[in-house]
Amino acid sequence: MNGQEGASAKTRQHILDVAKRLNYRPNTAARNLRSRKSSVIGVIVPDISNPFFPEIFRGAESIAQSEGYTLTLSNVVESADREAEVLEKLLNQQVDGLIWCSARMEDALLFKALENAGNVVLINRKCPKNLASSVVVDYAMGARIAVRHLLDIGAKRIGIVAGPDWSFGAKERLRGVEAALRKYEIQPLGTMFCDPTIEGGQQAAATLLAETPDLDALICYNDLAAIGASHACKNLGLAVPGDISLIGFDDIAIASLVSPPITSLGVERYELGRAAMNLLLKRIRGDESLNQVTLQPTLRIRESTMAALRGAPGTGV
Repeated sequence: MNGQEGASAKTRQHILDVAKRLNYRPNTAARNLRSRKSSVIGVIVPDISNPFFPEIFRGAESIAQSEGYTLTLSNVVESADREAEVLEKLLNQQVDGLIWCSARMEDALLFKALENAGNVVLINRKCPKNLASSVVVDYAMGARIAVRHLLDIGAKRIGIVAGPDWSFGAKERLRGVEAALRKYEIQPLGTMFCDPTIEGGQQAAATLLAETPDLDALICYNDLAAIGASHACKNLGLAVPGDISLIGFDDIAIASLVSPPITSLGVERYELGRAAMNLLLKRIRGDESLNQVTLQPTLRIRESTMAALRGAPGTGV
């Protein structure tokens, strides 16, 4: 039944035929208890309805399957408390490792939770290398690219629709944007925090534009927030990009399908998942020589900034 040597071909086939006739299946749980290996990897995501995360799962799964692992997905609905509950359940199930996307816990709680969590790879979060490996996006560089693009198209009065202030990724993006603006001696004319959703972006942009109606550009936490900001602009009679330019992060599929299509800083999410799974396999095998992988974002220019770009100096558009 285990494919091991010790039985003749005739005996082996007879046993397999009987097992098939009886619908017998080996007790995987018992096997795992004996081998202390479950061949299961837990994946934790903050919100499965956010299109950013399914591609990460697919990328990780493409590596896991070829290595004999099964992935189990847990959605924590943007709750740090829920993260703690899910983590305990996965560890009780004796998963061989964890891929934890965009953890919402504060550093102190996260690091404490990781002390006895075994093999873990964090996505979009950093921690001491003895606790976990990390796959991160260079948001600081991405922010510089986004700001430079807006300046190139002539934007001067820039506002920020920032992500939730408890999100590590949101903090990193905001710090990057603020640093890039300082480099070019520009002061943002307002920052409004929001939930990482279309509704959150719409509400934050509406409030920001009511307070500062002459903004000519908005940098948004993610594409969902940028789409929400586009709705807010439309409701206020502002043309995108004629009156105001919008730029988002992540380059999820819907960013190119809405009207107008959203200019976005994109990262290959499938590769993000593959990188995380490869790092996790290294940790499972006891190889901690590579502790962090950093991916670079790419600017995808679309219509939400293109009208302003036409005829801008040095663009050739």
